[in-house]
Amino acid sequence: MLKHHQFKVLVVASKAKDHQRMIISAEPFFKHLAAENRFTVDFTEDADTINDQNLAQYQVFVMLHLAPFDMTPSQQQALQRFIENGKGWVGIHAAGLTGKEFLGPHTTYWQWFEEFMGSVTYSPHPKYQEATLVIEDREHPATKNLPAHFNISDEWYEFHGNPRAKTRILCTVDEATYNQNKPMGDHPMVWVNENYHRSIYICVGHDPSALKNQDYVTLLRDSILWAASP
Repeated sequence: MLKHHQFKVLVVASKAKDHQRMIISAEPFFKHLAAENRFTVDFTEDADTINDQNLAQYQVFVMLHLAPFDMTPSQQQALQRFIENGKGWVGIHAAGLTGKEFLGPHTTYWQWFEEFMGSVTYSPHPKYQEATLVIEDREHPATKNLPAHFNISDEWYEFHGNPRAKTRILCTVDEATYNQNKPMGDHPMVWVNENYHRSIYICVGHDPSALKNQDYVTLLRDSILWAASP
């Protein structure tokens, strides 16, 4: 059982305008979650906090809608070292915007991150709508307290390729329950890269309404607690 304030979490959120409603709701949410579960959280939109010296005090890094291309190369390398050294990483929604389509001219692409994400790249998503999230793996600590499935609304990101061959898939979305842009068939939504100690990507989480969905809250809570575990 975790001791009182046994670990610290850094949440770095996106400054993108289309994510601001979620970010505004997320700060009090994460502070409440931390108080309830006996950890300390620092919440910021300042990506300059992503450096070796600052990250050393944290056990878990939550990448909340912060896209990989919105980080400088030095920030990217600091986070990569953090993950490779066995610390915890929880990526939420826009944290998974892999691919070169968003890059400005003369910008170096963070190829490591694409491979870390299971060698997939982002494909434009369909409209925001409700669908059924299916819990495929209920043995993993991040998903063991979830029901077999639950409904939630999201943008339901699509990807070129499928991360299944290189990651452990925890949840998929049932494509029969919503309208896709380009059906994937097997459509992972939550997965872990077991080449790294404690890293999980949660594709769901565009809208602040997700923070009022108790099953989604359970997923976030248990993902952070797992990411912080030895």
